[in-house]
Amino acid sequence: MSKLLTREEASQYIGIDPKTFDKAFRADPDFKRFMLSDHTERYTIKSIEAFIDLKETTLKKI
Repeated sequence: MSKLLTREEASQYIGIDPKTFDKAFRADPDFKRFMLSDHTERYTIKSIEAFIDLKETTLKKI
């Protein structure tokens, strides 16, 4: 797995659907990402795991 994950790779790593990833992760301003261009984002496993730890008890139900 590469160091920077696409939306699909990140959602697969977590084990959720890409649309759920958009709602639970990408929509939250606390979720860190790399902006490669105006429309291209990438994510690290570290940022995904840190976000889960931060929001573990406060993630709203989707």
